[in-house]
Amino acid sequence: MVDFDVQRFTRRCAITDRELLPGETFYSVLVPKGAEVVRSDYCTEAWEGPPEDAIGWWQAEVPDPKSQKVNWAPNDVMLHYFLQLADQDENQDTRYILALLMLRKKILRLDETERDEEGNEFLHVYCSKNESEYEVQVVDPSADRIDAIQSELAELLFK
Repeated sequence: MVDFDVQRFTRRCAITDRELLPGETFYSVLVPKGAEVVRSDYCTEAWEGPPEDAIGWWQAEVPDPKSQKVNWAPNDVMLHYFLQLADQDENQDTRYILALLMLRKKILRLDETERDEEGNEFLHVYCSKNESEYEVQVVDPSADRIDAIQSELAELLFK
């Protein structure tokens, strides 16, 4: 088992050192540095894509500190939806994004990643709640699917 302590969002661009303002789009990257995983955040103007050794990256919006915190659906609901998606080949990109969300919320734990003979990457995750292991294919959604996945997960998983 490998656990990483990843630093929180600093609200500053790693390249320009400019403060990232509420509502502004930014990018975050996780990169291994020795035995640690380092998070770096970038403003849109400084973003040139993730480095080759990135473990993961995502696009987000700086939250407004005055807004209310997001209320997610209960963990059981998220896990149930994740399990439903396992048999839906056309929704594997949604399942991958949901798995990343569940990793962040510590519903799942990443045990390892591997590649098959065709070069496809898979995450091997573990859920302590039901003591089960799952394999999740890494499927980067197309630009068209990103908005659809965000809307779908927001509709289903926000209270």
